[in-house]
Amino acid sequence: MSFTSHYLRCEGREIHYTEWGAGHAETVIAWHGLARTGRDMDDLAGHLSQRYRVICPDTLGRGLSQWSPDPDREYCLDFYVRLATALVDQLGLTQFHWVGTSMGGAIGTVAAATTLRGRIRRLVLNDNGPELAEPALQRIRAYAGHPAAFTTVSELEQYFRQIYAPYGWLSDAQWRRLTETSTRRLPDGRVTPHYDPAMVRQFTAHDNDYLRWSEWDSLDLPVLCLRGEASDLLLAETAEAMRVRGPRAVVVTIAGCGHAPALNVPEHYALVERFLSGG
Repeated sequence: MSFTSHYLRCEGREIHYTEWGAGHAETVIAWHGLARTGRDMDDLAGHLSQRYRVICPDTLGRGLSQWSPDPDREYCLDFYVRLATALVDQLGLTQFHWVGTSMGGAIGTVAAATTLRGRIRRLVLNDNGPELAEPALQRIRAYAGHPAAFTTVSELEQYFRQIYAPYGWLSDAQWRRLTETSTRRLPDGRVTPHYDPAMVRQFTAHDNDYLRWSEWDSLDLPVLCLRGEASDLLLAETAEAMRVRGPRAVVVTIAGCGHAPALNVPEHYALVERFLSGG
């Protein structure tokens, strides 16, 4: 099933999203990770769109969404939650499910505990939790804050294949799509990942923005946590704490992946679909 492309003004900023399965009554919000775009959700959205309407936004400063003119204030979870709330309000969504990879999961957690409490029915966290390992955050901040640039798109694809190897298996076509949907050309003609490097100011202007146990412990909805078997971001002990604290998540380990599973194969689809349907 194909998608359509849309833009909405949220909190004064233009936000881009793709929509799949527009005719269905139930909706899933599928939100991408820190340095990625909503197009990462294409495979999962295409599958879920047989039953659900799926909305895949580009976060502020990523993909086709506007870059923030005020990075220190707006590149943070609280502002992303405000954007998400404005988005679903304009879409007229009273209740919906949320699937979030990494940062997208953190946005869903904070939203479910605050402005969207009672409206998010089921929450899927893809390799995200209320506490993240500091060495992994430093690793991500290092490469995301200084994005590489290359002469050709083919070179950029090889770079993506290297830094995103923990995603697990992707076909050659999926690697090519990941690259082409997250490429922008610089004034000097080189190509680089499609995001605003200033978005990493979240880690300097907002200390411990991803430490969210208080929000986690307040949740009262079903949560599925998918943890990459080799994840260095969501540690096994954190996932275990998520299983026994707060909403007591169902935790599933995804073999052959680190941070974060690509959600691009039938086994991943089945886990998400079964959970969203209440199974």
